[in-house]
Amino acid sequence: MLFETNVRDTQEQAEIRRAVRRLCADYPGDYWRALDRERAYPTDFVAALTAAGFLAALIPEEFGGSGLTLAEAGVIMEEIQASGCNGSACHAQMYVMSTLLRHGSAAQKAELLPKIASGELRLQAFGVTEPGSGTDTLALRTTAVREGDRYIVDGQKIWTSRAEHSDLMLLLARTTPRDQVAKRTEGLSVFLVDMREAVGNGMDIRPIRTMMNHATTEIFFDRLSIPASSLVGEEGQGFRYILSGMNAERILIGAECVGDAKWFIARAAAYAGEREVFGRPIGQNQGVQFPIARAYAQMRAAELMVHEAAALYRAGGNPGPEANMAKLLAAEASWAAAEACVQTLGGFAFAEEYDVERKFRETRLYQVAPISTNLILSYLAEHVLGMPRSY
Repeated sequence: MLFETNVRDTQEQAEIRRAVRRLCADYPGDYWRALDRERAYPTDFVAALTAAGFLAALIPEEFGGSGLTLAEAGVIMEEIQASGCNGSACHAQMYVMSTLLRHGSAAQKAELLPKIASGELRLQAFGVTEPGSGTDTLALRTTAVREGDRYIVDGQKIWTSRAEHSDLMLLLARTTPRDQVAKRTEGLSVFLVDMREAVGNGMDIRPIRTMMNHATTEIFFDRLSIPASSLVGEEGQGFRYILSGMNAERILIGAECVGDAKWFIARAAAYAGEREVFGRPIGQNQGVQFPIARAYAQMRAAELMVHEAAALYRAGGNPGPEANMAKLLAAEASWAAAEACVQTLGGFAFAEEYDVERKFRETRLYQVAPISTNLILSYLAEHVLGMPRSY
């Protein structure tokens, strides 16, 4: 089987890869196609991942988790995608977790982590992006004003995926007005919001239908009252905390895109060897071979960058350049593999039963989210190459 093993895997990672593949085998293409038609959430799949302990991979063993690193989390997400499944339904619990683990209080960890590990609670929603600011996070307008032992939240978020299927949300809000801070990066704070209490009491969730089944929403806050104990870390330092989570997000999304690329490449290579036209396999033609081979080379290069970024993150760093390059290269590799797969299968790629058109739509998202490839290039130009800021 193509891509069954990875020479860079530790023994533990290889075992994880096989276990995830076995689980995903119970959720074949027809399961995902049925959900896609109805834009339904894969509740059974997420429950199975939770029961197997995969969504608690990053939670320390003392709190009921597996105590693994971001590298192992990446293996999990990569294998989900490479198996033809869709990890977007649950990946946030991986990358949001890093902010809680690195910056949450002892009380927050003791109360929440065991419940998240067991599946009693889901931490899947990440409330950062707003309609008026997009990826300009420092321009967000949602506010959290301290009133006694509570914070009052007002504002709006958009593209907050899985909000309807999560119990907790990691929320970024402004606690100090922009004109009262010395630096643009100050005055933002992170909160863990219990959405079970918030919905209907100052929080309104509205689903957004998109071209892929992504369970995304917009959220409105109207004097939502949350306890002061919801604050994660120090007030006003939330942007720094979120950056750590965003880098974990980029690395894990990169791993998912590598998995998508592997799925497309395997599907295209197999079809090219089997499909005969004019009395010969179409894979005998270089015009068919070369795009698939090039996509494979791109995928392997992206895979190395994902591993590098995960290793740096594991060492306790906050590898912005590496995390961004991992996401950029992997997203481009998955899209190149998707294009090659569609061209190889021809008309059959557009038939629902082959799953190519579904995966094609799903992987296209990562050219734009969670950050567009153009903004990554701007980041690298300014912060790595020392060029003038372009925006």
